[in-house]
Amino acid sequence: MKYNKLATVFCSAALGLMALTSCEGGDLYSVGAPSWISAKADSIANAKSEDSGEVIEGLQEDVYDIGKADYSAGFFTLGKTYVVPAGEKWQAQFNLLVNPDNKYYKNFYIVLNNYTGEVGDEYGVIRFDNDPTKNSEWNTVGEEIDRSLVGGNFTNSSGDDDTDGSVQQMNGKITLTVDRSNGGLYIEMTNGTLTKTYTQTTSFPSTGSDTDLACRIGVEGSLVSFLGSTIEPIGGFTSREDKKPLSMVLNGVPKKVLLGSTMEEAFANVTATVEFEQGVTKDIPASELNFQTIPDMFSLGKKTLMAAYAKTFKGEAADPVIGAAEFTVVDKLYTSVGATDNSTAFWGDHSQLVKVAAGETFVTRFTNYTSGQNNWNNFVIVLTKSNNDEYAVVRADNYGWGAGYDNNPNLVTSGGQADWGAWLAAMDGAKVTTAVTNNGDGTADVQAVMEGTDGVTYVQEYKGIAIDDPDDFYFHFTVDGSHIEFDDVVGAEDNSTAFWGAHSVDFAVPEGRTVTTRIKNFSSLQNNWNNTCVVLTSDGTAEYAVVRADNYGWGTGYEGNPNLVTSGGQSDWGAWLAAMDDAYMTISVTNHGTSADVKMIMVGNDGVTYYQDYFGIAISNDLYFRLTVDGSHLIFE
Repeated sequence: MKYNKLATVFCSAALGLMALTSCEGGDLYSVGAPSWISAKADSIANAKSEDSGEVIEGLQEDVYDIGKADYSAGFFTLGKTYVVPAGEKWQAQFNLLVNPDNKYYKNFYIVLNNYTGEVGDEYGVIRFDNDPTKNSEWNTVGEEIDRSLVGGNFTNSSGDDDTDGSVQQMNGKITLTVDRSNGGLYIEMTNGTLTKTYTQTTSFPSTGSDTDLACRIGVEGSLVSFLGSTIEPIGGFTSREDKKPLSMVLNGVPKKVLLGSTMEEAFANVTATVEFEQGVTKDIPASELNFQTIPDMFSLGKKTLMAAYAKTFKGEAADPVIGAAEFTVVDKLYTSVGATDNSTAFWGDHSQLVKVAAGETFVTRFTNYTSGQNNWNNFVIVLTKSNNDEYAVVRADNYGWGAGYDNNPNLVTSGGQADWGAWLAAMDGAKVTTAVTNNGDGTADVQAVMEGTDGVTYVQEYKGIAIDDPDDFYFHFTVDGSHIEFDDVVGAEDNSTAFWGAHSVDFAVPEGRTVTTRIKNFSSLQNNWNNTCVVLTSDGTAEYAVVRADNYGWGTGYEGNPNLVTSGGQSDWGAWLAAMDDAYMTISVTNHGTSADVKMIMVGNDGVTYYQDYFGIAISNDLYFRLTVDGSHLIFE
C-alpha cells in the first residue's frame, strides 16, 4: 500500500478542502483496477510505441488521447483542430481501439468545419465505418458531402441491432489523409487492411476553394491515441517530452457505498482525468491512484474521497496532484421496506401511499426477500382509501381479507401455486413486478409476477376486489418476516451508459387504459438529455416514438404530427437539470386507441415538482412502452 510519502500531502490538502477533518484515522490504499482496464492500458502503451506502418514525410509528434480507455466517451468527443488551407494536404497517424460491444458506429470520424480564425459552420462528418444503409457520413449544412463519392474495400452490414463483429478489424494504426491540393477534396482513412475514401473533384466547400477547412477527429465509445501530424494544430503539438501533472478530476465515484465495503470493492472502477502541462490530458486507472477517505469508511454519513497522482506524463516521479469527490456510506444501497435480516413482523413497516386513478394501472418492480419460515413471510399489498380505511389486504401466497375481499362473489384469484415448497424457496431474492389496477367500475385487480431464484415465473392474481369509491383508491406495501428492496436498476450506476445502452422491461398498455410506474432518475448532469427516455412501440421493436424528459422526441408518431401537443419544457433549464440527479419521476402512458399520451411528473432534488407532457402521439395496433437511459441510470421505486 502506497501511503507513507503521500500522507502529508493528503493532510495538507484536507485542511484546505472544505475544512475537512485531519487525516488521522483515514484509510489510504492503492486500489487494483479491473484486469481488463489494465490489459487495455498496456495495449495502448504498446500501440503508442509501435514504429511500424507508413512513414510520412513531415510528420511531427503529436501525442495525446481522444476518448477514454474504458470506452465511456460519448458522441462528439473531439481532439485538436487542424486547419487545412486550400491547395494543401494534411496527414496524421493515430492508433484506434474500438469498443468490444461491436457497435458499428463506435470508431472514429472526421468533422469538417469552415475556419475563419475560429471554427465556424460544420459542413458534415465522415466516419470510418462504411454502411450504405446507415449514417456513416452526413451533412450538417447544405449538401457538401456526396455519399456517392465514398469508396473503399469494406462495407459493414450491421443489421437492425447496430452490431457487427467485423468492426474489430478497424483496430490498429490509422493513417489519415485530407488532400486539397487538386482543388477538390480527397480523404483516405486506412489501417493497411481496411480503407475508406472520399473523392470529390469539384470545389469543397462549394462556396469557394480558397476557404480554410478545420478538421477534427472525434470518437464515440472508442479510443484514439494520436501519434503525429504534418500540420501543427491550434494550440500546438504535444510531444513525448515529459509533462508535469497540474490538476485531476475523479470519474465514476459511487454516490453510495455500503457500510462494511473495502476500499478495493468501493473504488475499483474509479478513474481520474489528469491534466498535464500544455493541455495534455490522460485517463488514469484506479491501480495508479492513491486513495484516502476522510474521515473514514467505518461509519454512516457523507464522506470525502481524496486521490493523489504523483507521476509525469511519461510516468516519472512528480509532485502529486489531488482530486476529491463526495460519497455517502449507507447501511442499504436501495430504498427498502422492512429490516434486511427479515426480522420485521407483520405490519411492522410500510411503503408510502400511492394513488391509482380510475382506468389506471400502477406497475412496481422490486426484489423480495423472505425468512423462508412460512408462505406468508413475503410481500403484502394493502388497498386503501386516502385515510387508510382498507378495501383489502392481499398476500403473495393466494390469501387475503378485508371489506372488498371477504364474501365477495365476484372475486377471482389465480388459485395459488402447484408446489408451495418450491415457490417459498424461490421467493428469497425473487424479482417481482406488481400491477395494481383501478378498473373505474368499483373493482380493482392486483397481479404479482414473481421471477423466482429457481428460474421459474410464478403468478398470483386477485381480480374483482370491491372498492366503493374509484376516485379514492390507493395502495402500499408491507412485509411479514420479510423485506423488499427497490433495486431494479437500468444503466450503470456511474451514469456511463450511453444512449440506448440499457433498457427496462416492456410494459403493455391496453386500449383505454393508463399504465404508470415510478423511478428514481440519476443523471451525469452534462446535458438536458442525460436523463430517462420513454420508448413507445407496437410490439417491443417497431417504434411509434421516443420522448425525453426535456421536451424533445422523434419517431413516426411524433415527427410531422399536427395533433401533437407538448408541455413546452421548463422555465429554467439549468435549475431543472441540476435537480434531476436523484429525482423521483412518475411516468404515465395512456392508450387512446389511435393516439397515446405520455405524462412525466418529476420531483427534483430541490423539492420542486416539474412536468413534461406529450399528448397525441400517433399509434396503431398494440401499445407498449419501456424506459431507456443516456448518460444516466434509473431505479424502479
